[in-house]
Amino acid sequence: MSHNPSRPLRLAFAALIGACLVAAPVVAVPAFAAPEGAVQLNLLNINDFHGRIDANTVKFAGTVETLRAQHPDSTLFLSDGDNIGASLYASASQKDTPTLDVLNALELSASAVGNHEFDQGVADLTGRVSDEADFDYLGANVYLAGTETPALQEYTIKDVQGVKVAIIGTVTEETPTLVSPNGISTVSFGDPVAAVNRVAAQLTDGNTENGEADVIIAEYHEGAGSGTVENATLEQELALTDSAFAKIVTQTSSAVDAIFTGHTHKQYAWNAQVPGAAAGVTRPVLQTGSYGENIGQVVLSYDPATQSTSTVTNQNVKRSTTADADLVSAFPRVATVKSITDAALAQAAVTGSVAVGSITAPITRASIGGATPVVEDRSAPSTLGTLVANSLRASLSDPAKGGAEIGIVNPGGMRAELSTTPDSSVSFAEANAVLPFLNNLWTTTLTGAQFKTALEQQWQRDDKGAVPSRAYLQLGLSDNVNYTFDATRAEGDRITGIWIDGKPIDPARGYRIGSFNFLLTGGDNFRIFAQGTGTRDSGLVDRDAWISYITANSPLSPLFAARQASVTGVPATAVKPGDSVSFSVSQLNLTSTGAPKNSQLAVAWGGSSTTFAPASVDANGAATVTVTVPADAAASSILTLTAKESGTVVRVPLAVTAAVPTPTPAPTTEPTPLPTTGPSAPATAPTAAAESALTAALKGTITLSDSTVAPGDKISITVGTAFAGQYVSAWVRSTPVNLGGWKQVSAAGAITAVLPTNLAAGTHRIIVQDANGAVIGWTEITVSAAGTTATGLANTGLEAGPWLAGGLLMLVLGGVLLQRRRRVSMES
Repeated sequence: MSHNPSRPLRLAFAALIGACLVAAPVVAVPAFAAPEGAVQLNLLNINDFHGRIDANTVKFAGTVETLRAQHPDSTLFLSDGDNIGASLYASASQKDTPTLDVLNALELSASAVGNHEFDQGVADLTGRVSDEADFDYLGANVYLAGTETPALQEYTIKDVQGVKVAIIGTVTEETPTLVSPNGISTVSFGDPVAAVNRVAAQLTDGNTENGEADVIIAEYHEGAGSGTVENATLEQELALTDSAFAKIVTQTSSAVDAIFTGHTHKQYAWNAQVPGAAAGVTRPVLQTGSYGENIGQVVLSYDPATQSTSTVTNQNVKRSTTADADLVSAFPRVATVKSITDAALAQAAVTGSVAVGSITAPITRASIGGATPVVEDRSAPSTLGTLVANSLRASLSDPAKGGAEIGIVNPGGMRAELSTTPDSSVSFAEANAVLPFLNNLWTTTLTGAQFKTALEQQWQRDDKGAVPSRAYLQLGLSDNVNYTFDATRAEGDRITGIWIDGKPIDPARGYRIGSFNFLLTGGDNFRIFAQGTGTRDSGLVDRDAWISYITANSPLSPLFAARQASVTGVPATAVKPGDSVSFSVSQLNLTSTGAPKNSQLAVAWGGSSTTFAPASVDANGAATVTVTVPADAAASSILTLTAKESGTVVRVPLAVTAAVPTPTPAPTTEPTPLPTTGPSAPATAPTAAAESALTAALKGTITLSDSTVAPGDKISITVGTAFAGQYVSAWVRSTPVNLGGWKQVSAAGAITAVLPTNLAAGTHRIIVQDANGAVIGWTEITVSAAGTTATGLANTGLEAGPWLAGGLLMLVLGGVLLQRRRRVSMES
């Protein structure tokens, strides 16, 4: 148990703490009996219920009532928002009226607005929804557009056994990216922490005219990125210092006694240090998960004498497993809920039970740790994501509908699984539960470069540059798209390769994208989609197109091939034949229901005849791939890896410096000597190759110890260690002159030769041929001084004598003409 001083002593205690005078009510103490006159405030909370009107609704209600019975006179039942929207068919088909009726029957006291309360726009929320709700919807950080004027009720105060309990509600600041913009054009969304602190200050300023409270509860429709299921700790979440959740925990006013959170569908019940208070003074921070699977319970003990609160209970209570009949007989409110639920299910069954298709196996969203039933993981690819994206591409592929080439779905757009329970048929209601938003289907054109940006934006940033509560959102892609990434690279440069229909993406080419209007207007922080061109509405609604696709393609089967993989350690520079190349591949396994664990990767080098052994894949879906670059590798090579069990394809581009081919010797008038087969030099003298054999490709493939020499110098010629031990011949030309017969290449891959002493000045060529007479390579050499004239020397140009004589004659004639012109000029 921890204590937190309340109004107005809380502020006084904070000052005392700052002066190092710690008072007894603000130190953490073990659990003890409540002081005489203390009130036990039983706060029951839900978040992200999303219209779960189904076989579990009665048990959900029974859990609320069981916990209420512990403190029948001092319970507040509260919600953190998203009560409606993304609902099951029984609720969605009736505009969520059954859900609102259930919450009314359970006497919900107040609810923060969630982003899904805005799905049908502000007017729908403040009109129809508010009219049907018997509870207060609160949104302290929702303002009239362009102002700081609250657009919604900010707080409510409830009297619980004489204690004034204030509930302040806020919604995630990301709401504009999560709903269609047209419906919220009249409002803006501010900082939720600033809004809570502003209202909390008002409620504790001593002015009774603007409202005063003894206890303050903050309902934030915003939350941590991970929780109990992921084995996350509060400390780990607070380490993400720029996250919305860290700000909630560390910057919410100390006047707030308990913090309920939501939106991220995570589960946790943490005791967090109160900012500005002594170490160990904490308050509860809780989220229940989603869908009514848990009820959050916080019991605060409020002592009117000291105006302080202490936390007695902070926990998530799992949904009851007690028989519905027993719950109905025990609790009148549950009996009412059962009547509402039965009527809603019966109404939905009229249309919802009609079969629209079938599946051969479950097709699901990604699940944390591969858990069954699914524990939704929006940061991972899934079989359902691929199926929905395929349906979008197919539904919009007709040019009249937009000509989509690629289908894309945001992970939050999918809200249920296609299950084989109770059977393999897919009903209208089950199909609707997957895509419950009634989005319009749009197409737009992105360039290849923009499409890469869309994939980069999976690592999320909001419009202010901050990392949101869900730091990564995995797009579902149609099965004609593959990409690789390296998350260790700099932000904006993590996507390392993209292939569309098996071909590398063209950065300049336009690609038609098919998706929901929500995503193509920049929803979920994928702002690049809003920059698309040729954007058009197909006139189709997602539910209708989705159901038509299911009907036309049944039975549907899950595709377990991932559309992407992590590839790290690929050589950044060109490799050459014979090199050993090693890199890592991971995230090969999906976590959807039924997804196989891959055991090996088949390895194929595009264009090469070489056969490679498969690479082993470990239980986590990771592999180390090691290959030797084949001799026939192309300069721009693609290494293709295919997972045995799932069919996941990973493509890895590699640049290769191709081996120098051994040319076929050109025909000569001399007989071709037999090749050497041992350490002895060939028996016949070497013969010069034809001029045509000195191709441009062979230039520079041998190197000299010095490129500028004098006649008679000794030079070293390197031909490469591949020729070590072999006999070769060296030549200087334009007219070929052999440099010393056969020469054996050293272990270092070199030979030496002596240039003729009468070699003429100028540029010559040095050529090395193998024992068969084929040219190994050639290069140029410059001779700095002319040698003695002799027959048979290299002929490097025209004879100099006649040209020198002609030059002298021209100089003499020029001088005579110049003198004559001067004389004429003087005489004139």
